[in-house]
Amino acid sequence: MSQKRFQSVAVLKGGPGAEREVSLRSGAAVAAALRSAGYAVHEADVRSLAFTLPEGVEAVFPVLHGEFGEDGTAQRRLEELGLPYVGSRSWEMPRSFDKEIALSLLAAAGLPVAPHEMVTGAGVPAMGCPLVVKAPRQGSSIGVEIVREAAELPGALARVRAFGARMLVERFIPGRECTVGFLGADPLPIVEIVPAAGVYDYEAKYQRGDTNYVCPARFPAELSAKITAAAREAYAVLGGRHLGRVDFRVTDGGDLCILELNPLPGFTATSLLPKAAAAAGLSFDVLCARIMELAEL
Repeated sequence: MSQKRFQSVAVLKGGPGAEREVSLRSGAAVAAALRSAGYAVHEADVRSLAFTLPEGVEAVFPVLHGEFGEDGTAQRRLEELGLPYVGSRSWEMPRSFDKEIALSLLAAAGLPVAPHEMVTGAGVPAMGCPLVVKAPRQGSSIGVEIVREAAELPGALARVRAFGARMLVERFIPGRECTVGFLGADPLPIVEIVPAAGVYDYEAKYQRGDTNYVCPARFPAELSAKITAAAREAYAVLGGRHLGRVDFRVTDGGDLCILELNPLPGFTATSLLPKAAAAAGLSFDVLCARIMELAEL
């Protein structure tokens, strides 16, 4: 970019949470892209609130997935330092990071979400199968179990309970999975996710490499417009800023179910926001630079 607001920037990556490895890969990719775009880039492997940045850093691109990076903690630190940064502000992050809060806000706004309940401790859900059990403060499909039959439920609850006593239980919604990415306030082309094994889990996202991504998604024009409109509303309700990704299930009848807003989506080779940007004609380097230039307090 010939006219840059910032010259020296920092990329925060890693973090102390379960998504550390994905964050390291995303952060390294963003740093390389920003260097290619002409920025002087400092990469910071963040492990705690004690992270420091060198003098001269003008703005920050946090690529910290999950706890610490998406719960507002890192953003509060950057606000204390007076450094402009990319993404939702510290008080907005919890709206999307905690899935219980996010679903409550979306439902209150009249947006479509799956029937759901919270289970704590040794409790069991009142809803019958099929269900999805989720750790409400994890991402990258970590701490997510699909339960199709009652016999599978005790094991699924035990595995998710390892991430904390609170568990979100949602009705499993059959259908197609898709996502709408955002660059600034503008939605990008819809990406449909077609995992070979039928489930878009951690392995399908980052390890197996057998998921098919269709962008632009092959939905009828009216349904595409409906998905994009719902994504815009969800992005606003949950405090999206600069970038983000709203995930959906779409039933065979064309009904929508919003799964979540990811306020700091991945930037790995298989990540969805870069795929959507590419379909809109934006290279990875240009996408990262465009986002970097949006940084603000």
